[in-house]
Amino acid sequence: MITTHPTRRRTAIALLAAGALALAGCSTGSSVDSETASSPASLETYGLAGLDAPEIIDTLDAMPVADRPDDLIASVHPTELVLTSGGENLATLPTQEDGFYLSVAPYENRTHSCHFHSLTTCLGEMPGEQVHVTITNNATGDTLLDEPRTTYDNGFLGLWLPRDISATLTIDHDGRTATAPISTGDQDLTCLTTMQLA
Repeated sequence: MITTHPTRRRTAIALLAAGALALAGCSTGSSVDSETASSPASLETYGLAGLDAPEIIDTLDAMPVADRPDDLIASVHPTELVLTSGGENLATLPTQEDGFYLSVAPYENRTHSCHFHSLTTCLGEMPGEQVHVTITNNATGDTLLDEPRTTYDNGFLGLWLPRDISATLTIDHDGRTATAPISTGDQDLTCLTTMQLA
C-alpha cells in the first residue's frame, strides 16, 4: 500500500482544483480553505441532487452571482457537465443528445479567455443587460433565434442550440453589434467571450 504525506495530499487536491479552473478558462475570486477542501461534498450540498445536466445548467445560470457556491466548479463541456468541489469529482452528467449549450459574454471594453464555460466562476462585463440575439444556420439559411434576451447576473447569455451545426451569431446592444461564427460539435467551445460590441 502506498501512503502519501498529508501535505502532499493537500497539494494534489489544490492542483486538481486549479486544473479544473484552467480547463474552464475562468477563475474564481475566492479560495477554498483546507477544511472545506477536505470535507466531502455532494450534489445535495448545493441543492442539485436529482437534476439532470440541463436542469443544473439552467439553475446555476439563473442564480445571482452572490448566491452561486464559491467552492463548486460546474464546467460545461460539449457533451457533458463536470461538477467538482475541493478537487473531488462530484458528478459527470451527459448534456442533451441533440442539444448543445453555448454561453456567450458580449462585451465593450474587457473580456477574458475561456473555452469551457464555468457556471460558478465565469464573469462577463455586462450583467443584466438587454440585448437582441440572432442566430442563423449557415447550411440552410434558417433563423434559429431572433429575439431579445437579458444577460444573466454573471454577464453571460445561455443558449441551447441544435447539435452539429455551423451558424452565425449576432448580438445587438444600444446601437452596437457583434457577429461571430459558432459551431456546436463535440470538439467546440462552450464559452464565447470574443464578441466585442462596436
